[in-house]
Amino acid sequence: MTMFALTWIGLICWCVCFWWMHRISARQDALLKELHEITTRIEHLSQAEHDLISDVHPKVHEIKENVENVAEAVSPQNSANDDASS
Repeated sequence: MTMFALTWIGLICWCVCFWWMHRISARQDALLKELHEITTRIEHLSQAEHDLISDVHPKVHEIKENVENVAEAVSPQNSANDDASS
């Protein structure tokens, strides 16, 4: 009789363990699916950002050159040279 009871207890333990592992696996699958969706969105945003930067990049270089020209014209050394020559 004891062997019969232990067999049933063991069977019940296996069923509980199987259900528990299946539940953990389902949670992991849901989390992995959510992470995949997030990474896909990040990839799309990164691509859009890259495209925007590519469109603006030549203009940024031109603006930087213009700012450097203005900085040279306004620098204190140029002002002192202009005052000395006048």
